[in-house]
Amino acid sequence: MSNKHGSLSINSDNIFPIIKKWLYSDHDIFYRELISNGCDAITKLKKLDMMGEYELPQDYEPKIQVLVNPEEKTLKFVDNGIGMTADEVEEYINQIAFSGATDFLEKYKDKASDEQIIGHFGLGFYSAFMVADEVHIDTLSYKKDAAPVHWECDGGTEFDMQDGNKDTVGTTITLFLNEDCLEFANEYRAREVIEKYCSFMPTPIFLKKENAEPEYETIPADQVTEKDTVIENIVEEAKYEEKEKEDGTKEQVEVSPRQEKAKILKRPVALNDTAPLWTKHPNECSDDDYKAFYRKVFQDYKEPLFWIHLNMDYPFNLKGILYFPKINTEYDSIEGTIKLYNNQVFIADNIKEVIPEFLMLLKGVIDCPDLPLNVSRSALQNDGFVKKISDYITKKVADKLTGMCKTEKETYEKYWDDISPFIKFGCLKDEKFCDKMNDYILFKNLDNKYLTLPECLKVEEDTENKDTENKDAENTNAESNENAEEKDTRKPIYYVTDTKQQGQYINMFKEQGMDAVILDHNIDTSFITQLERRNEKIKFVRIDADVTDSMKEETSEDELKEANETLTEIFHKALQNDNLKISVEKLKNASISSVITLSEEGRRMQDMMKMYGMAGMDFGANDCTLVLNANNDLVKYILEHKDSEHVPMFCEQLYDLALLGNQPLTPDAMAKFIARSNEIMMLLAK
Repeated sequence: MSNKHGSLSINSDNIFPIIKKWLYSDHDIFYRELISNGCDAITKLKKLDMMGEYELPQDYEPKIQVLVNPEEKTLKFVDNGIGMTADEVEEYINQIAFSGATDFLEKYKDKASDEQIIGHFGLGFYSAFMVADEVHIDTLSYKKDAAPVHWECDGGTEFDMQDGNKDTVGTTITLFLNEDCLEFANEYRAREVIEKYCSFMPTPIFLKKENAEPEYETIPADQVTEKDTVIENIVEEAKYEEKEKEDGTKEQVEVSPRQEKAKILKRPVALNDTAPLWTKHPNECSDDDYKAFYRKVFQDYKEPLFWIHLNMDYPFNLKGILYFPKINTEYDSIEGTIKLYNNQVFIADNIKEVIPEFLMLLKGVIDCPDLPLNVSRSALQNDGFVKKISDYITKKVADKLTGMCKTEKETYEKYWDDISPFIKFGCLKDEKFCDKMNDYILFKNLDNKYLTLPECLKVEEDTENKDTENKDAENTNAESNENAEEKDTRKPIYYVTDTKQQGQYINMFKEQGMDAVILDHNIDTSFITQLERRNEKIKFVRIDADVTDSMKEETSEDELKEANETLTEIFHKALQNDNLKISVEKLKNASISSVITLSEEGRRMQDMMKMYGMAGMDFGANDCTLVLNANNDLVKYILEHKDSEHVPMFCEQLYDLALLGNQPLTPDAMAKFIARSNEIMMLLAK
């Protein structure tokens, strides 16, 4: 071939500077692109061998070598793949955006599938110019009597191409790094980038420092293979020690047997796993395999709770493993990682078009060769196909969870506290997921028993029926009809947000044989609001939102009217708060003096304000009611001794005690409460 000098044929004006500077968001990505090209070249050669178009040597070992040379400021990528002729270099390199993979598939479309061909755009090679001032290609095609080709370009739009001297089939790409990118010739930096992008590529990748001093290792002689270069044979004679026997005599005992060893050139170790776990069938994988893979990929030494192995061939090819880590922390601080691959080539973490937002709380890998990538592979073309993949992943996760709830209820319950924030977040973010999970969401009750939503409703219904049976039908039919029209027909599900803080209310509930569920995560307020919207027959009510009828003695309308008016006046004056609502009831438990109730609507308004950083505005405060128990001796004392000098202090104490059962006191209020408690004890001591 005669020397050739020419201009690169570019399909769009000024595309080369764009490729050089802006095509890829991360400059280290050129490693991925050049190694991917090498994988493709090797895959093509193996396919030609399978189709009888070429015969591979018997000792053929596919591999990609990366040679770093910090002294020369160069980086080499060497593959033993298909190689190129001068005409192919002209087509694939000199005409930017012409895809070699596309041409190869067209040529062999009846014989080869594209499931393992990575490249689709023909631009990956040019990522080299993001870091190199000059790039050389030395290549030799597999074709009979092909001549080696040398190609070079200094980053402009001109190239030189001539006969080369490569004598083995394959391609070597040499990058002469620019001064700003010399880090990529550092062996440790190279290893870091290769492990980031290429950990699971299908061809073994080896990294070596060019012209480095040889390294050696010693192995048992019987483990030497034909591929090993033996430097020295070593014999270690057996070692003996003199030991005393029981009868006092001594003997020589062998403590180390004779060993034959060989000193060999250190065997190269591939940086990647060419057959990652997700490429295998689930039946081939043990629990230990899944756990080891999880530790290796995510550097997380806490064991995952469980996992889902995705394995789909139709209507699209998708494989992967999703892990459920322990996520019993505040949901807004949970950070998962879903790594996306295309034919074992790393694309990016957490691509939202493919991975539903709520699944990003998980950790996992997804490999989908059918993904429609853009030219840089780092982002996805947004189309309906991607949405189908996202929907499929969501469905598989929901199927796994519902299946576990149906067939492994005990296991599902064991994991529930850890996975509930994830499931609730998923229900908030994805209607289809919520549809599937609606009857498989668990609620832990006051006895630490787990109930589904239908089971919660049945418990409330049974309790309600029991209460109805115990009541005397004193009302006339007309009154009953009137009440029925006004009554909220939604079934209440009572809940607790803090089992310690709301302990008094919990005891009141238990005394009446009532139950409640524990909702103590900060996602629960939004979650129960959504459940109410989706299930119109239910409403969630915190146990301190009201004093339920079952806790009160039945009284006539006028029986407590005078006490209510008197105590309201006393407490308004003592607390200097005329806006506080006072309600006097006869509670069955006489030991309870006072409780605070806050309407469910008011509380949710407060929670919403807190979420938006407006907690200090105290929305919902007007919905607070101080409930006083007319059966309690302290309340009776205040009613009977309203003019006593101690009554204002007792009123303040009862109010603070009620508040303490509902929420923590402010520092100032707590200081006054303690001082007042001491004063009351001093009165008793006199």
